[in-house]
Amino acid sequence: MKKWILFLAVALAAGAVQAQVKFETKSTDAVREMAVKEGKLVFIDLYASWCPPCKMMERHVFSRKDVGEFMAERFVAAKYDTDQTTGAELMKRYGSGAIPLYLIFDTEGNLLGRLQGASSAEEFMAGIRKILKR
Repeated sequence: MKKWILFLAVALAAGAVQAQVKFETKSTDAVREMAVKEGKLVFIDLYASWCPPCKMMERHVFSRKDVGEFMAERFVAAKYDTDQTTGAELMKRYGSGAIPLYLIFDTEGNLLGRLQGASSAEEFMAGIRKILKR
C-alpha cells in the first residue's frame, strides 16, 4: 500500500511539472533558433531571485496548466535573472527598471510588446493576446 501511495504521489508531481511553463535557460540566440525551427515567437521573463512579484508569478501563474498550454502553443519561453549578464543586458536595453518584465519577440529579434509587473493568470494571458493581435 505504501508503495502504491508513493507511486501515485510521484505520478501526480510529474503531471504538475509538465503543466508548467517550460522556460529555457539557453542563450538568446539558441532560444531564437528554437523558435524559428518550431514556428513560434520568443517570450522572455526577466526576473530576480529576490523579487517577491517574480516569485508570485512563478507560484501562481507559470505553474498553472492552462498557462503552460497557452504558452507552449505560441512561444519558446526563456527566463533570465537580471542579476546575471544576459538578464542585465536585456533589462538595460528593453526595461525601465522594474521587474518582472516580460518581452515578446518575433524570430527576427523585433520586440512585439512587453508586459510589466505581476498579475493574475487571466490578466497575464489577456495581455499577451493583446500584444499578439497587433
